[in-house]
Amino acid sequence: MKKYLYLLSISALGMFAACKKGDLDRFPQTSISPNLFFNTESDLSLYINGLLSQPDRNTYLNDQSTDNVATTAAVEIKNIMAGSANAQNITTGWSWTRLRNINYFLENYGKAQVSGAVKNHYAGLARYYRAEFYLDKMKRFSDVPWYSGTLEPTDEDLYKPRDPRTLIADSIMADLDFAYKNVRETVPTGTPGKWAVATLYARAALYEGSYRKYHSELNLAGSANAFLETAARVAGEMINAKKFSIYNTGKPEQDYAALFSSQDLTGNNEVILVNIFDLSKGKSQNVNSTVFGDYEQAPAKDLIQTYLMRDGSRFTGLPNHAQMGFVQEFQNRDPRLSQTMVYPGWVRVPDATPYIQRLNKNFTGYHQLKGYVNSTDNAILNGVDFPVYRYAEVLLTYAEALAELGTLTQSQLDQSVNLLRKRAGLPDLNLAIANANPDPVLQQQYPNVNGNAGVILEIRRERRVEFAFENMRFDDLMRWKVGKLLTKSPEGMFFAGLGKYDLSGDGIEDIILIDRTTTIPGEDQKEKNSLGVKLIYYRAGTIGTDATVYLKNGNSGGNIVTENVTRNFEEPKFYYRPIPQQQIVLNPKLKQIFGW
Repeated sequence: MKKYLYLLSISALGMFAACKKGDLDRFPQTSISPNLFFNTESDLSLYINGLLSQPDRNTYLNDQSTDNVATTAAVEIKNIMAGSANAQNITTGWSWTRLRNINYFLENYGKAQVSGAVKNHYAGLARYYRAEFYLDKMKRFSDVPWYSGTLEPTDEDLYKPRDPRTLIADSIMADLDFAYKNVRETVPTGTPGKWAVATLYARAALYEGSYRKYHSELNLAGSANAFLETAARVAGEMINAKKFSIYNTGKPEQDYAALFSSQDLTGNNEVILVNIFDLSKGKSQNVNSTVFGDYEQAPAKDLIQTYLMRDGSRFTGLPNHAQMGFVQEFQNRDPRLSQTMVYPGWVRVPDATPYIQRLNKNFTGYHQLKGYVNSTDNAILNGVDFPVYRYAEVLLTYAEALAELGTLTQSQLDQSVNLLRKRAGLPDLNLAIANANPDPVLQQQYPNVNGNAGVILEIRRERRVEFAFENMRFDDLMRWKVGKLLTKSPEGMFFAGLGKYDLSGDGIEDIILIDRTTTIPGEDQKEKNSLGVKLIYYRAGTIGTDATVYLKNGNSGGNIVTENVTRNFEEPKFYYRPIPQQQIVLNPKLKQIFGW
């Protein structure tokens, strides 16, 4: 049975007044007097619990800024690459309200009549939240003002310039180091404890270390290894602590999917931090209508081609792999593929027969399973837990950091990446073989990888596959400095041309592609397959026509194409975002960087 933490939100305490420019000079003091409130551990707990903010199942929709999906949404990076972005119309990301509330706690928690260990636990959680806040700011803007306390309306620091990235990163690391050393291991279920802090600590260190290594515009490559060493150390300490393990019951066709469809992850030893949902307890979420692959986003062919074959060989090494249809390309693949995407023969509840992929304009034809709950029971639909942090991330952070440092051994691979491969039923990754024979497709995608290239590329493959649709890919592309991958418009299923096609894997045709100029016959005139089921008709043609399915070569076939736009990724400018122009007007000491 699930355990639940009922949190009283800070908003209910009247602490978070709406803020604009004065985010940092408006105080929670108007509602909470520090002399009256910060007295007991209960007070500290109540405030910190009110700061709890966790990713939820909408995360499964957050790869829309990456090469993992095609999307019809007006996502920011697409608009930027289209050439229409500037400081006047990019106006998000400069809110400081949350920081003010965190810093207010850090200024006042010391008043509580509790032990030093108790104070440090709650201060550690506040500093964890502050590090999380600033990590997001640094990813977006690089240099930002650092504020370690609340400000008075007359404080000059309200109008300070940006602080350098080095100060921001060092401050994030200091906050996380303090939190790691002081936050308790045992905490209420669904809230961050020591090991959740450690996961973010290792994640942040890996991000900054790899970012500095690959982004020459920062001139910080000389300090990259220190961050990578921290990532490897913290992740290694988590491994050695033996508190967590990869969820593996010996069922490679099911174990991975169970992490994203479970009604209760609180007892799953891979899940370091869980966001709990239960309709009967008043906390629910259902993303079925948006996540499936025919609302805004649909999985991209490039992602599907990244998955290995079941025997560990490369799909992209197969003859004519680029001309394989939907049924063929799902055969004998890494089992994670069919636990992430709808596969041929999948049956959608409450149907009795296999689902036939819907082919819609601007979509790829592929459908997403990760995050989708295959049920019609409302309680089940709304009661699936979300894994905020998984031990899988710790293992891949460990392996990547060591690989980038050039010190990764086969033994370390075996206690990290190969645990994930074992869960999937794949052969182990061999360090020597990988380095001796790098994947040429991955080399083309990541041309800036040098030294240990083969194993680094395979670790990147593992991250993409293991964390598909978990909001990891965009940050990975940015820190590896491969934004150019986003200039390729996502494509979908391959069709050889007009004609009939099996999409369920039983060898019997399910759909028919006809010329776009041909009228689809009425229901009583539609052709039936050998099972007596009417074929589903689509009018095929090139993009921009009145066809219902866009093929790259029109009637001659090709991949489904999803858009007809020119994407341009300007380096290094597009790895960063401008400060909204309104803020520059209010504070002229804030200067744009990297060409914005």
